[in-house]
Amino acid sequence: MLEHLTKESFKEKVFNFEKNKDWKYEGSVPCLIDFYADWCGPCKAVAPVLEELQQEYGDKLVIYKVDTEEQRDLAAMFGVQSIPSLLFVPLEGQPQMAMGALPKETFVKAISDVLKVEKQLVS
Repeated sequence: MLEHLTKESFKEKVFNFEKNKDWKYEGSVPCLIDFYADWCGPCKAVAPVLEELQQEYGDKLVIYKVDTEEQRDLAAMFGVQSIPSLLFVPLEGQPQMAMGALPKETFVKAISDVLKVEKQLVS
């Protein structure tokens, strides 16, 4: 089950926007944040893919979910206009946003290119 972030847990685990003006990622492994809503069809299509990816990447990647209906401040802060919107957050450098229900292969490529994380080899 993917962890849902609130404004408070977001500040603790991703970015403390009240303390820092410039982007500073608080996590110890790269993360992917899914901005979604329960009523959104494409969001529902992406959800099982993200669950799969979390299992496949194990502890090398954290995938969070942000309900845009409940966490309007967070959605507004990242300029989320359409959902799903996915924020790829590398350990170093700026996060990058992608829009829409992406196919799994696109997630894998973005995780590799943007987050510099490769899948764990299953033994």
